[in-house]
Amino acid sequence: MKNIIVAGATGYLGSHIVKLLQSQEKSFKAIARNKQKLLNFGLDESQIITAEVTKSETLQGILENADVVISSVGITRQKDGLTYMDVDYQANINLLEEAKRAGVQKFIYISAVNGDKMRHLKIMAAKEKFVDTLKTSGLAYTVFRPNGFFSDMKDFLEMAKSGTVYLFGDGNFKLNPIHGADLAKAIIESIEENETEIPVGGPDLLTQNEIGEIALQAWKKPIKIMHLPDWIRKFLIFLLRTFTSSKTYGPFEFFLTLMAQDNITPRYGQYRLKTFFEKEVDQIKS
Repeated sequence: MKNIIVAGATGYLGSHIVKLLQSQEKSFKAIARNKQKLLNFGLDESQIITAEVTKSETLQGILENADVVISSVGITRQKDGLTYMDVDYQANINLLEEAKRAGVQKFIYISAVNGDKMRHLKIMAAKEKFVDTLKTSGLAYTVFRPNGFFSDMKDFLEMAKSGTVYLFGDGNFKLNPIHGADLAKAIIESIEENETEIPVGGPDLLTQNEIGEIALQAWKKPIKIMHLPDWIRKFLIFLLRTFTSSKTYGPFEFFLTLMAQDNITPRYGQYRLKTFFEKEVDQIKS
């Protein structure tokens, strides 16, 4: 049985990976800065490694006897004064260097859909710089390139709550977002596989218009979608880059760029966006 280490274990994806490993009774440990969240997940003290991945000195020796490292370490909205380069790049470099010292067999890293084509974005510049280093590390590796998470699609649901969904352009760009549980399953399956890069998305290929419609239907609202000219999207990116720091504009720059292109990946999994939206609305209403 492989000994697995999960970094980024308390984040959206990391928590799904941990839950799946628990259900499969795999041999694993999870890294966290604060162990309380992991204790709340039901992990035993012996399964928790307390460390800060941004501080290499706290990682010394923690990967001994590990076979596989899975890292979803990264930040969407920067905090604690840390930058994308501090976390998405350097923290993962710290893990990678420790993995090499410990003789880890495989390193699995989660980047993003089309990330290698969007290095001009602050988030992707850091992620892809790490991917470049991982590829030349000498370790066996797999880089996942997932489509948008269901959790990211909540922006559509939030708009729909007011009765109107706003889209840039004609709304016909397509994507197949994926649930964290489905992506976690694909990641665990990849441990025994040899693929070096895996683009992956959910089972439903949808246009932005269709996602908007599903969101409005979840609230039982009439279908009302407003299409804004694309120059507004471009102008928003310009304003954000000009008048705010990367801490503010980074996630918006990424989201607004993705909205202006198809993001289509091989379909995988069983969770449907329609069901996810309906459950979210039920929870909000209750």
